[in-house]
Amino acid sequence: MNFYVGTSGWHYQDWRGRFYPEGLPVAKWLEFYARHFTTVELNNSFYRLPSEAAFANWDKVTPANFTFALKVSRYITHLKKLRDTQESVDKFVNRARLLGNKLGPLLYQLPPNMPRDDEVLKFFLATLPVGMMHVFEFRHQSWLDEGVFLILGKYNAGFCVFDMPDVRCPMVATADFAYVRFHGSASLYSSSYSDEELEAWSKRLASLARDLKALYVYFNNDVSAFAVENARTLISLLDDYR
Repeated sequence: MNFYVGTSGWHYQDWRGRFYPEGLPVAKWLEFYARHFTTVELNNSFYRLPSEAAFANWDKVTPANFTFALKVSRYITHLKKLRDTQESVDKFVNRARLLGNKLGPLLYQLPPNMPRDDEVLKFFLATLPVGMMHVFEFRHQSWLDEGVFLILGKYNAGFCVFDMPDVRCPMVATADFAYVRFHGSASLYSSSYSDEELEAWSKRLASLARDLKALYVYFNNDVSAFAVENARTLISLLDDYR
């Protein structure tokens, strides 16, 4: 099983002293991060499109086997809600491709106030560039349905399995890869997973990813560097399934 486990973002001030050495300049944080993990989910791209210079620098300071997952602009997902987005998608994708072989999945996180609309999803999927990994995180419960999974599967688009308080999400892979996000089980973004929880998750993840090309997992519980410790633990647990 090929798996990539990391955190959602790396630029958190409260990681200083917990993960990053006290005297390490912020400009060196990604380089340090990449010594410990082989992937990161880039989440600032959700708020604004990073510059070409930023992409070039991220490519420069990470090793050849490093992988970036990119969270797609909220303009596409939250403001336009997948409608009339061709120009915006092209702009985002062209910038993302500057990462070359280090570019991993593109994550489209839909807003919780966007209910299921099969026709909108089908049209959007049909316009996406082929040869890339596209994955969707649905926050409105109406999307968590077998009919939606079949639509995604037709385009080899991924379904994002997520864990968060008070929400049940099915363990489904709709593409030749799986994608999972951990937002915190007890409190959103600010709770740590126990070793027992992660051991149980490792078994479920190994089962989910069986016969797939890759498994991508990101921890978004960034408070107090819980994401770092949880990612490290899960990596060691998944190593048994390689």
